Amino acid sequence: MKGILSQAGRQILEQFAWSNVLLAFDYDGTLAPIVVDRDRASMRPKTRERLETLSTLYAVVVISGRAQADVIRRLKGTGVHDVVGNHGIEPWEATDHVKEEVKRWRPVLHERLASMRGVQIEDKGFSVAVHYRQSREKKRARAAILGATARLGDVRVIGGKQVVNILPSHAPHKGLALERERGRLGCDTAIYVGDDETDEDVFTLNQPGRLLTIRVGAKRASMADYCIRSQREIDSLIQALITFRNSPRERKRVRA
Repeated sequence: MKGILSQAGRQILEQFAWSNVLLAFDYDGTLAPIVVDRDRASMRPKTRERLETLSTLYAVVVISGRAQADVIRRLKGTGVHDVVGNHGIEPWEATDHVKEEVKRWRPVLHERLASMRGVQIEDKGFSVAVHYRQSREKKRARAAILGATARLGDVRVIGGKQVVNILPSHAPHKGLALERERGRLGCDTAIYVGDDETDEDVFTLNQPGRLLTIRVGAKRASMADYCIRSQREIDSLIQALITFRNSPRERKRVRA
């Protein structure tokens, strides 16, 4: 994959920065490092500081697999324009019907997975994430989780970094969420940054000239346009976007 912070990549990034662009980020593994205890996931102080500045220059949203309230709490004070949770379900499709559908999965998952050490079931109200990062038998744990989801009926299963996400089959995904946010905020173009399988729903939209997709970490099978080498480079990416929007050429374009 091509690096977005290479000389050629920065030229593409700068072109998007000059446009009426929406900036959208995943949270875990993108704005914040992946950690063993998901409750302790937080941005580095430098990332938070730069995100605050970025939000004064662009329309910025975060689209996360976490519950919306959870992400809002972690982003408090950054000034981002909106937060979408549960892979695109919250807020637009966060209905009682969806909540009841997800509620019916709980006893099945608990019955099938209660004996699996290191497997944790995270009920997010409108979706479920089953984590196996702390399991010592990860292949066996993942197989058991997938076996349990097969008993839930018509659901959508999305893999991740030592997690299996379970969503209603009719639920919107991150790609649809990005399109809705771009329309709602009146933006012509968008840049999306993510790191996981759930972000491929954005990466596969294929909108040359209108959407620039950036993956955290190179992966040959990914459909993202560009990448940054690691999560720590998110600070450099954000700084580049700040610099481009503050450049004399950009200020002249905005005044015009």
